[in-house]
Amino acid sequence: MTTKTATISQVQPSKSDVKRLVKAMTAIAWAVLSIGVLLCAVNLSHFSDQNVGLMVGIGFLIGSVHIYVIGTAIGLVHARLHQETPKIDQGDE
Repeated sequence: MTTKTATISQVQPSKSDVKRLVKAMTAIAWAVLSIGVLLCAVNLSHFSDQNVGLMVGIGFLIGSVHIYVIGTAIGLVHARLHQETPKIDQGDE
């Protein structure tokens, strides 16, 4: 019985892919924030925890912050990953 081995090269996302993801998540966060503000403004007349529209609006406001923070964290982690990559010196051999 023989086993076959295969190697997969490490494919890392390019810098433009990560920038595009961060920009997309920022745009999504702004869209969700504006929906949340709109829902809160429309349903503010009956300020109660029984007001489903207001509670959903507040949830959208909180969710937009989470989306923005996650997108920003992805960008920062990717930037630090490329910043701390050790450079191999080929001249000393």
